[in-house]
Amino acid sequence: MSVVAAAEPSKLADRVAIRSWRTPILLGVFALVAVVLFAILGPDGQATFRISQDNDAWQVPNLVLPAKAFGIVASLILVALAVAAWLQSKNQARVAKWVTMTFAVVFVIALMVWIIGGTKTQNITLVGLFAGAMLITTPLVFGSLSGVLCERSGVVNIAIEGQLLAGAFTAALVASITQNAFAGLFAAAVAGMLVSFLLAAFSIKYVVNQIIVGVVLNVLVSGLTGFLFEKIMKTKVDGVAIYNQPVHLPDLPIPFLSQIPILGPMLFRQSIIGYFMLVLVVALWFGLFRTRWGLRIRAVGEHPKAADTVGINVNRTRFLNVMAGGAVAGIGGAYFTLVAVSSFSKDMTGGLGFIALAALIFGRWNPIGAALAALLFGVAGNLQSILSLAGTPIDGQFLAMLPYALTILAVSGFVGKSRAPAASGQPYVKG
Repeated sequence: MSVVAAAEPSKLADRVAIRSWRTPILLGVFALVAVVLFAILGPDGQATFRISQDNDAWQVPNLVLPAKAFGIVASLILVALAVAAWLQSKNQARVAKWVTMTFAVVFVIALMVWIIGGTKTQNITLVGLFAGAMLITTPLVFGSLSGVLCERSGVVNIAIEGQLLAGAFTAALVASITQNAFAGLFAAAVAGMLVSFLLAAFSIKYVVNQIIVGVVLNVLVSGLTGFLFEKIMKTKVDGVAIYNQPVHLPDLPIPFLSQIPILGPMLFRQSIIGYFMLVLVVALWFGLFRTRWGLRIRAVGEHPKAADTVGINVNRTRFLNVMAGGAVAGIGGAYFTLVAVSSFSKDMTGGLGFIALAALIFGRWNPIGAALAALLFGVAGNLQSILSLAGTPIDGQFLAMLPYALTILAVSGFVGKSRAPAASGQPYVKG
């Protein structure tokens, strides 16, 4: 027994050592790529980033960076960080998080300067980039928060895509019939809860595999909304599709705050759904990590048997959380048809529910982390269209691929190991 006990720390140390060398190797590879692309092959033009709009409270001068010189400086910084990561792995068997995070930020900024410096116009509007990204980020945040509520209590929510789609369809239909956007918003939350009810009933009560149930629900909602779209929403009266003309939720700019450069149009010129998203991220983080309610939920997701022992009803807690997650995702789906566009189209969510799952993992099952990861996806999605207008020679599909590659690196341990709640995906049957 003593030999086995002595061997276990050795095995653990070996695993830590192997894992610790992964980051220096990756940083070294990316630093080498940076030297070749940014320093050696960098464009000779200038990259101009426009920060302010004409109606901003104060005007910030454009940020103009010489692409070649900036690429050389950034490459040197990246090489230095890669060397620092190697030394930390050698001496401490681990790399500090600030090294990897700084490396990622410098690399992304250098990549932006390299791309913009090589375009025809050689300028980009940061306001348009980030404000436009919110059209993608907002439903992603709602989807990822839905996943946080479910997985923190131990249920894997693969059905986020179906919940978003059900919310988008129901919001458009009800808002068109009632000519009331708030009625559509409420109906979207109910639709998301109905999808979640099926997920909870089959996975919690009948102990069906949660992954399979989620996939089936996504296919079911896609087929059902597609069928109803063809049979109801395409019906025209006097040449007008009266069941697919939902009332639009207006933007509600906050005086002065909406005129702050970049942050104003991005955060303080939102619809009521956008403001609710900001409040929900903070409220859910506070609730999960600073209240008794959150402690009970995390206990159910980490060790349901221990939670049951102290009197917590595990399955009821899970059921309620899954239902709440469905309502959140349904509201996120309403954003598509009540804010982003004023009509519903078949499968209009375009797989954002699955991207929300990636954001959830990237954010380490933390509401704030998931929201920031969703913002990354939103910026990348909008960056593709903005750079195509700027005339970049880089293929837009390559630009759209970058955040997904970054997510794979993050999940594989590039920015730290992501650990799901211990009991996530495991049904609980009281013995």
